[in-house]
Amino acid sequence: MTETMEERAARLERAREIVAHEWSQFQLVRGDDGRAACQDNPAEFEVQRLGQFMTWPMPLLDSYAADLDAADAAGRNLLTEKYARMMEPTEPERYVRELAPHLPLLDADRVAAQEEIIAIQVPWARDFHRDHPALGAAMRVLTTAEDTLEATSFETYLRGELGTYSDATLALYRELVDATVAAGQNLTWRTVAYTSIFAGYPDLEAAEAAQRA
Repeated sequence: MTETMEERAARLERAREIVAHEWSQFQLVRGDDGRAACQDNPAEFEVQRLGQFMTWPMPLLDSYAADLDAADAAGRNLLTEKYARMMEPTEPERYVRELAPHLPLLDADRVAAQEEIIAIQVPWARDFHRDHPALGAAMRVLTTAEDTLEATSFETYLRGELGTYSDATLALYRELVDATVAAGQNLTWRTVAYTSIFAGYPDLEAAEAAQRA
C-alpha cells in the first residue's frame, strides 16, 4: 500500500518524538570517563536516529514509544541498558560481575529470536559496505569479532539495541525485517538513505560522493 503524504508526515512526527525521548534518556548515560562527546551533539544524534526510525512503520514506532514510556515508569533507561549490553564482548568478566545483574534477563527463546534477525542484518550491512565503500569506511566495523575497547561493531550495537525492545516491539521489528527481505530490499541501504537526506544531501549517492571527496 502506498503511503500518503499525511501518513509519512505523521510517521516523521512520531519518529521525532521518539528521538527526543531517547535523547532525554541518553543524557543520563554515564560511561567510565563521564559524558561522551556525542552526548553534547543533539543534531547528529537526531540525524542518525531519524534515519533508522523512518524505515519503521507506525505500529512499530508506537510500540517502541510505549517501551520508552514503560521504562521511565519503571525507573529504567533503555539507552543505558543498550550500552551496557554492548560491553559483553569486550569486557565479559566485568559484564557478568557488574552489569548483567542490573539488566532484564533474556531467555533462550528471546536470544534466539534476536540472533535470527542479526543473521539477516549483518549481511545487509556487509553488502552496503561493498556497494558504498566511502560511506562504509566511515561506519562501524561489521562483526562482533572485530570489536575492541575503542570500537563497537554494527553486530554488537544491533544486539544491544534489540535486547532493549519489549517482546511486542521485537515481534513487530521482525515483521519489518521479513517484509524487507520479501521486497528484495536492504534495511541498511534504506536507513543510510534516510540518514543522508536528514544530513542535507539530496540522496545516498550524493552522500557517497561527498565522503569520497
